[in-house]
Amino acid sequence: MADGHSFNNISLSGRGGTNPGLLKINSGGIQWKKQGGGKAVEVDESDIVGLSWMKVPRTNQLGVKTKDGLYYKFIGFRDQDVASLTSFFQSAFGKTPEEKQLSVSGRNWGEVDLNGNNLTFLVGGKQAFEVSLADVSQTQLQGKNDVLLEFHVDDTAGANEKDSLTEISFHIPNSNTQFVGDETRPPAQVLHDRIMAVADVGAGIEEAVVTFDGIAILTPRGRYSVELHLSFLRLQGQANDFKIQYSSVVRLFLLPKSNQPHTFVVISLDPPIRKGQTMYPHIVMQFETDSVVESELSISDDLLNTKFKDKLEPSYKGLIHEVFTTMLRGLSGAKITKPGKFRSSQDGFAVKSSLKAEDGVLYPLEKGFFFLPKPPTLILHDEIDNVEFERHVAGGANMHYFDLSIRLKTDHEHLFRNIQRNEYNNLYSFISSKGLKITNLGGAGTAEGVAAVLQEEDDAVDPHLERIRNQAADESDEEASDFVGGEDDDGGSPTDDSGGEDDDSDASDDGEGEKEKSIKKESKKETKSLPPKKKAVATEEEGSSKKRKVKRKKDPNAPKKAMSGFMYFSQMERDNIKKIHPGIGFGDVAKVLGDKWRQMSAEEKEPYEAKAQVDKKRYEDQISDYKNPQPMLVDSENESDSN
Repeated sequence: MADGHSFNNISLSGRGGTNPGLLKINSGGIQWKKQGGGKAVEVDESDIVGLSWMKVPRTNQLGVKTKDGLYYKFIGFRDQDVASLTSFFQSAFGKTPEEKQLSVSGRNWGEVDLNGNNLTFLVGGKQAFEVSLADVSQTQLQGKNDVLLEFHVDDTAGANEKDSLTEISFHIPNSNTQFVGDETRPPAQVLHDRIMAVADVGAGIEEAVVTFDGIAILTPRGRYSVELHLSFLRLQGQANDFKIQYSSVVRLFLLPKSNQPHTFVVISLDPPIRKGQTMYPHIVMQFETDSVVESELSISDDLLNTKFKDKLEPSYKGLIHEVFTTMLRGLSGAKITKPGKFRSSQDGFAVKSSLKAEDGVLYPLEKGFFFLPKPPTLILHDEIDNVEFERHVAGGANMHYFDLSIRLKTDHEHLFRNIQRNEYNNLYSFISSKGLKITNLGGAGTAEGVAAVLQEEDDAVDPHLERIRNQAADESDEEASDFVGGEDDDGGSPTDDSGGEDDDSDASDDGEGEKEKSIKKESKKETKSLPPKKKAVATEEEGSSKKRKVKRKKDPNAPKKAMSGFMYFSQMERDNIKKIHPGIGFGDVAKVLGDKWRQMSAEEKEPYEAKAQVDKKRYEDQISDYKNPQPMLVDSENESDSN
């Protein structure tokens, strides 16, 4: 890349394990995003204060230190990447990465280096391990020579089923020269005080900054007391107690419920919390929209004016869902997503639908779709391969609903059912504006093609019905009929395959009337000889003006019915469909052909329609000659001789 570098499999290291993702480094800064969506890291070039390289087992690690005291560790670089990126950092950022070495001696004694929010343990001048003091929940002095650090017990860290650091202890002898003390203040006390100053931990720090009691949480279900601490979020219920680090909070969603006095607040986590064997990547809270609260933060003025300057206020008053999200955003640094430009037919932010067996609402957002409340499903636009509108088939109410199928690039599919018909135009316009690929039963999506899914059954092209209609005439040729003339009979009037009903009252002369009578007599004789179930009597019932239609045997000399443009298209494409889909059933072939025919433009249909017009003209000429035969020419001389 001319302006940067991109790496597909770089892991972000943390207490919860390592997560692979995509790393992009350009002149604007560093961006990392977890594979499959979720956690993302964005570091602006102006916020970077230090870079470092370290050789770790089988690969290389890039360390990035920011102004906020955060330290990101990216693992998975090759040796040749180190050289190229070092040159790029020097030219683009004006910074030369520091070379660090990893200690592999296994010794557990060395020196402690406090640098910003990081504590590094050095053995022989090389780094043995490094921890973030932002993760420290409490520090205590045990005896005169031991300093104990306790780390947050993060419920999301256990989601990866890996070990998590909870406690570490340092022994500092009185002979230590790095942290010099005196008789009243031993070296261990000096280290303890310095850690407290950096980690912002001390007496009463475990007290919540603010508490919201009796909050209804839909996932995981229950009522919880929600406590916001300086570095973690706590959900305390009657049966469950979750403690979640703010570093696990990916994003906040503030989504009002349509036509209901409630508002969803969703906390997206990466990694998710776990309850038993169930993972919860989203915490779905429900607040009363019109509820007003007034809260004061239990936080020192010094901390408020330094660490949380321009992020938090000493007190808040307003709607409970807005106050909660504002405080959580200030403490965690997570961004808030609200509804975008989409509006439903009732001027709401979501449409009613169902996912699997659960009813809920689907929020079309600017960068994704979010289905709530259960199961909470977030689908980002970047993960979508195509979107398909489908006709909803459920009894006789199919004209009032449709389905929306969203297929991901991973071949996974989400089917949102029972969406009201009047939401189609708004959804289609919104999805089209986002540049998402719309397919309609396998074809490229167009406004006309997608709209066909929502047509009434009488208006839509049904390939199966079309096939049956075109085969009806041919099949009727082989059907048994009760109107069969004798060998000496002239066969009666010719049969019209166009489906018109015969009218006995149209006889033009007595001869024709006599023929009709003889035909009826013959029919009555033959019906008497048939079994009772196969009798077909063409008699008029008393008090009824309707006549039973009688099956006729087709004259083999009658012209063949004209074919439609769709039938010509089917003849040409049927073999291709079978090659593309081996083993496909007959009915499925007709369905695919009908789908392709609907998606074709007028120009693409023109060759087949032209053939149909020619065949129609052929049929009209032949049927005219068939119905109106020319009189035979008789030789008068031969006729007189015979007489």
